[in-house]
Amino acid sequence: MLRFRLGAIPVEVHLSHLLFSSLLGVLMVLTVRESPTALHLHFWPYEQLVQEPGSPEALQAGMLVVLAWMLIVFVSALGHEAGHALMLRAFGYRPSISLLWLGGTTRPNSPTPIPWHQRTMIAAAGPLSGLMLALAALGLQHFGLPEDALSARALITWFCVANIFWALFNLLPVPTLDGGTIVSALATRFFGQAGFLGAQLLALVLCLAVMAFAFAMERPIPLLAVLFGMYGLHALRLVMAVLRGDMKVSSGVVPPPLQLELQQAQAALAQGRLDEVRQHGLAILDSEECTPDLASRAHHLLGWAALKNGQGRAALDHFSQVRRRPVETQALAAAFSLIGDELRALALWEMAWHETHDRTVMHEYAGSLIRSERVPKALRLPGVDLEAAFLCAQRPLFIRGAYSEAAAICEAGLAHVRSSRLAYDAACAHARARHLNDAMRMLRRATELGFHDGPYADSDEDLAPLHGQPDFEHWLADLRKSASA
Repeated sequence: MLRFRLGAIPVEVHLSHLLFSSLLGVLMVLTVRESPTALHLHFWPYEQLVQEPGSPEALQAGMLVVLAWMLIVFVSALGHEAGHALMLRAFGYRPSISLLWLGGTTRPNSPTPIPWHQRTMIAAAGPLSGLMLALAALGLQHFGLPEDALSARALITWFCVANIFWALFNLLPVPTLDGGTIVSALATRFFGQAGFLGAQLLALVLCLAVMAFAFAMERPIPLLAVLFGMYGLHALRLVMAVLRGDMKVSSGVVPPPLQLELQQAQAALAQGRLDEVRQHGLAILDSEECTPDLASRAHHLLGWAALKNGQGRAALDHFSQVRRRPVETQALAAAFSLIGDELRALALWEMAWHETHDRTVMHEYAGSLIRSERVPKALRLPGVDLEAAFLCAQRPLFIRGAYSEAAAICEAGLAHVRSSRLAYDAACAHARARHLNDAMRMLRRATELGFHDGPYADSDEDLAPLHGQPDFEHWLADLRKSASA
């Protein structure tokens, strides 16, 4: 197996592709030798193959023709599959190409079903790419080659014929070919399950007609009959799978109940009811009537809900399954911050700030700079609020359980700004880390800077490790006396 990359697209060339393309080359050599027209062509390779069939020159010409057809098949198949792959890339997928037998296949590597209109355009891109290759070759033949370059012109003619034939063949409306994909996608979109069944029945009738034609010819072509027999069998299997209920076919139209679920999830997210967002989102994804577009929207909402719950990894998992709509840059930045990938988060926060010019995003960017030990740059941001910047810096650390680091950032912030909130958050982080003496030290510092909310501190779960400690109880009693005074 040969592996290489076509830009960002990985390509695999299987041994079967090389073997069958060489067999096609041998078949073309035999066809040229038996062709009566070739007797009147006095240039390479016709002259050597026909007029001197047993000579060393004929053997050499035959080998070169085989190699030429291997190259023609390789370039034609790669160009065809590259059309599919480039269209997939345009829609945001990460495709890979495999060349096998006399053609190939392009895998979209999509975690979710591809919408019908994308499938139609992706399928059509392959034959269109082949036709463009044929037109380019014709242009080269007419404008780039001299009139007396007969051998080169013959090779270009072979290349054009191969690409035109392959494009038209792939447009036949039978399963596994691009034409079958296009007809099935359109028929299913506009007529639902009945349209899908009709497309497969059309393919079955066409396959039977081609098989009858292959055997009715003066010289039967059993290989053609076998090929279309396989296509027809595949169409019949699809019909039977749908009729038995083993295969579900959706038109892509969003059912009203699922549309209502989506609206309820959007309203719940806007009001901060994250459990409801998850409930409605999962109900959409679990539904058998869920369309690819609806699944994409549900994953977008679930990603935001996970983000607000401090679940960076889950957020990224959901965002990775969003199609046909952009995921907000600040959402991706926040998710990477939550999982501790500060290198990616920093670049995304900077990008989000330049895109939105939002002060909240700017302070998150400043926080990322602080976590990346680039405090001077964070302090130079225009109009930055130092308290907000250091609070944003410590929050992802606290959420993911890096309490000692969060406390250190809060204390570092106190060297730049006098903030009772920074001191209090540092105390909470120390308490979570079971650094009780440091927690009390920062609580006293918070009091000095203006913190006097005793009831809040008494009910704060972050300070629960301090409950029952004499110093903490005395500190609470002092806050109560201060409040009474």
